[in-house]
Amino acid sequence: MNRYEELVALLDSLKEDFGKFYDGGNKAAGTRIRKGMLDLKNKAQDIRKEVQDIKNQE
Repeated sequence: MNRYEELVALLDSLKEDFGKFYDGGNKAAGTRIRKGMLDLKNKAQDIRKEVQDIKNQE
């Protein structure tokens, strides 16, 4: 369940920036959101590969 918690923590870390960007129009927060979403994508891809590897071992 550690991988799930990593994803949740990453999303939680972006919560404030989402508010700053969408509600306040802060462009720097938008940049941080884009970087965070790329990190989320890469982490999700790593998890997909890990799940596939575990599945194929059985």
